[in-house]
Amino acid sequence: MGETPYPAVHTPYTTHPYAEGEYPWIARKIMKYDIRSRVWDLDGRTVHYTSIAQGEHSVSDDPDAVITTVLGSCVAACIRDPAAGIGGMNHFVLPEQPQGATGPYDKTRYGSYLMQRLIDDLLERGADPCRLEAQIFGGASPGSSYYNIGERNVAFALKFLSDKGIATRDASRVGQSGCKLEYWPVSGKTVHSPLAMPPKPKPPLIKLRRIMPLVLPPVAA
Repeated sequence: MGETPYPAVHTPYTTHPYAEGEYPWIARKIMKYDIRSRVWDLDGRTVHYTSIAQGEHSVSDDPDAVITTVLGSCVAACIRDPAAGIGGMNHFVLPEQPQGATGPYDKTRYGSYLMQRLIDDLLERGADPCRLEAQIFGGASPGSSYYNIGERNVAFALKFLSDKGIATRDASRVGQSGCKLEYWPVSGKTVHSPLAMPPKPKPPLIKLRRIMPLVLPPVAA
């Protein structure tokens, strides 16, 4: 991808000097470029992206760090210590490891392993368990089924946090579609973008009254 002919400066809420000069279109192009590429945070600092996949987790105390992932029926737990300025996120596929399983399996896919692993790493980096706060994302439920894995994942994560005495800061963001999630582990800021657009409302049906043709009497000669 070639270099852009204009600097990458994020100015969605301020007046860029180009906008007051001869070339206001340049400012509009700069804003469009930065919003689409998401190279800059809202305050103008460069952000450091870390993308995690299924079975992975990440912890950071960098104020400019952003952890991102894409979720379907999987769940991501975002946990941080606001006083210590450290947080992290995981991405698990299933709630618990199978009981009595004899064959090999990947334990990182399960919330019972990955939730505890994230908390342990936070505590090792200086977080206080009494100050931890969490948010839960994901758990998409595209349709009704007997084994609704999305709902089971969310229920497991909330129960795990409750058993550990970790408060959930706000309501879990779940729904019928997947989402892209961006999480600033130090500030706790999140950007939650659904992957499916909501259906457009149907326009109201307009019924027209049928009008009979006008029949004129014959004209006398």
